[in-house]
Amino acid sequence: MLEVEAIDAGYGRAQVLRGLSLSVAPGEILCLLGRNGAGKTTTMKAIMGLVPLISGAVRFKGEILSDLPAHKVPLRGIGYVPQGRRLFGELTVAQNLEIGLLARGSDRAVLGDVLELFPRLCERLEQRADTLSGGEQQMLATARALCLRPELLLLDEPTEGLQPSMIEAIRQVVALMRDRGTAVLLVEQRVDAVLSIADRVAFIENGRNLETLDAAALRADHRIIERHLGV
Repeated sequence: MLEVEAIDAGYGRAQVLRGLSLSVAPGEILCLLGRNGAGKTTTMKAIMGLVPLISGAVRFKGEILSDLPAHKVPLRGIGYVPQGRRLFGELTVAQNLEIGLLARGSDRAVLGDVLELFPRLCERLEQRADTLSGGEQQMLATARALCLRPELLLLDEPTEGLQPSMIEAIRQVVALMRDRGTAVLLVEQRVDAVLSIADRVAFIENGRNLETLDAAALRADHRIIERHLGV
């Protein structure tokens, strides 16, 4: 479904990604792991068209996404939850969700389904987004992305700064989306928070591929993670 093909990308003269490749299939969670500065967030931004490619291509269902302007990428059915959530803080929860619905013309039934996944947001619909707790803001950011009816969901550090109960709530929703056939690309620093639901794990370093392994192999041998992520 998603194919990232030998991409080089960066910011001005600072190249970050160097020949990076990865793929995510429908109904699969691929977790992207690497040390700080490895290029994980840049990879997400490159897929979304927010960082221009120097070379290579990003394909989604056969279409070259990297030929599209950034504002048209979500219209292809790609939901993106960036690091830091990037909510419209002065708008209410309901208004933030409405923006998600409008992006692809989703109907009210989609909103009902999303709110079933995040019942706490039903109690906060008229509350400003910037007054929510950190966990509630992460729920809202994820819910807004799901309002696009995504076939591919990109999540950048979704458990950052959250308490265990919130981490579990986010993890359950991500696993459910995978079970519904959504392709999920997940960037996470807290390996233990996501390893239980990941199908494969791709390690990167200095913007380059290291190796991609079945998550089961990492669950059986934690030394592999320590080799790639240890200080």
